[in-house]
Amino acid sequence: MDPFLALLHSFSCSFTDKELSSLKFLCRGKIGKRKLESTQSGNDLFVCLLEQKLIASDKVDFLEFLLKQLKREDLVSQLQQFVADGEVNAPEEQPDAHEKRRLKAAIEVVCDNVGKDWKRVVRKLGVSEVKMERIIAANPCNLHEQFTQSLLEWQRWKGGDAKASDLIKALRDCHLNLVADTVEQKLKELNLETR
Repeated sequence: MDPFLALLHSFSCSFTDKELSSLKFLCRGKIGKRKLESTQSGNDLFVCLLEQKLIASDKVDFLEFLLKQLKREDLVSQLQQFVADGEVNAPEEQPDAHEKRRLKAAIEVVCDNVGKDWKRVVRKLGVSEVKMERIIAANPCNLHEQFTQSLLEWQRWKGGDAKASDLIKALRDCHLNLVADTVEQKLKELNLETR
């Protein structure tokens, strides 16, 4: 599924009738009157905007303008997060089922055993400061959740290239060998060693 279309659909589901009416009014100069009259939902409107090439996964300025006019800062920030995450460039493939289980187990152990040094680990994995700051802002008083969301963000960003072994290497690079050993032991207990 196209992540941009999924994002547009989620926006559409959140629009009230009044907001849809406002959006249609704001698009009057861009979309023909007949098409606007037949538009019954946010999805219909987005289809028109996509057809007119006014919005695209790499062209979101007009969409951001529309959302700001509605004063829907929640949606504006979702859109900005989408752009910042480079969601359109995310790898299509996902890790295989075995690697997903390994990653899930590894992330649980790591989050339970790494405290205030979590940012060093996440930086070693290549997650940007901007993404980390957004995650911290979304979870201001919960260190465990900040770390968990940062690791999940890394996993989404890497897609099929995300490996538990990368997480273990990042731990060792940060001199968190005891945690790395604990992860390896947990994977062994769960019969999730590398094939």
